Amino acid sequence: MPAAEFQGSAAAQFGRSVFSLKRHSHVTPVVMDGGQSLDLDTFQSHVSDCFQQLSSSSSHDLLSLSWLRDLLDSFLRIHHQFKLLILSTPKSHLSKPTVDRLLSDYFERSVKGLDVCNAIRDGIEQMRQWHKLLEIVLCALDRDRTLGEGQFRRAKKALIDLAIAMLDDKDNTTLAHRNRSFGRSNTPAKDYRSVGHFRSLSWSVSRSWSAARQLQAIGNNLCAPRPNEIAATNGLATAVFTVNSVLLFVMWALVAAIPCQDRGLQVHFTIPRTFGWAAPLLSLHERIMEESKRRDRRNACALLKEIHQIEKCSRLISELADSVQFPLSEDKEGEVRQRVQELSELCEGMKEGLDPLERQVREVFHGIVRSRTEGMDSLGKTNE
Repeated sequence: MPAAEFQGSAAAQFGRSVFSLKRHSHVTPVVMDGGQSLDLDTFQSHVSDCFQQLSSSSSHDLLSLSWLRDLLDSFLRIHHQFKLLILSTPKSHLSKPTVDRLLSDYFERSVKGLDVCNAIRDGIEQMRQWHKLLEIVLCALDRDRTLGEGQFRRAKKALIDLAIAMLDDKDNTTLAHRNRSFGRSNTPAKDYRSVGHFRSLSWSVSRSWSAARQLQAIGNNLCAPRPNEIAATNGLATAVFTVNSVLLFVMWALVAAIPCQDRGLQVHFTIPRTFGWAAPLLSLHERIMEESKRRDRRNACALLKEIHQIEKCSRLISELADSVQFPLSEDKEGEVRQRVQELSELCEGMKEGLDPLERQVREVFHGIVRSRTEGMDSLGKTNE
């Protein structure tokens, strides 16, 4: 279901369902593994542990495919634990107007994350198309093949197509073109390698959608709860602020790492250091911002480590291809073979990493939906 449609229907329906808890006489607390109900301190501790682990990653691992998978895994666990926390909260607390308002605010923000998931899935599909161009290069310069002028011409053409596809053209609105039948439109086959067809053709966001504006909407008016709010909600306000902040950071990190429409990283996090997860989260934010300001990353289409490696490796092979003379000398052929081997290993890593990442993005998308559409089902069973 498109996020825009879901925002106006299922989210509102689930919001009403959760708040209808005030009509029930009793809610059985949900227990975690080991038989203990989830409390506020336990939830905060889980979040802190997740971000401590994420922030301990080396500069080599940060913003890699494996790191993004760890990030999404952490989000899914935190999101699930937040749902447990709400379900194990007494109905007398959930019925308070302040709590109703805070949960409504969280529902509204999380729905905005659905479009980000859609855009990120599009970016993953875009990277798959880059991978196909790299495979052409690998095929042309295969180690079992004699390297001649024809092979280098084919490789150079694929590398030029790749360089064009990876250009960060923020004004190119055709990237958001919506088409639900991949390979079956009236567009001539020769145009399928254009940048406009490197998008997902099933989850694409609208032409006017902007990742920068969506992140701004998720983080709009997000601030730590005041003491009177914490007291009025028996501390639940801190948990809502925590999960909102985690949502914003995860969506921001995805937009930073994966190509998507109208990227923008100017998101400000205002988090009191009294939260145990504040220091590692803010440290990660600072490290990612520093990465975006590096001279060789400033104009990159995204900050994913593997994308940087693609750019570097393809540039080296392209320079080699421009400089070779035929027949190839033994030294020059050995250098070409070495670069092709490096590219082959990079392609294999991308192939193995993109599919699991996409599955996790889908899981995040459907997890947000399920927390609204299925939450009341569980509550209804406990109150039968």
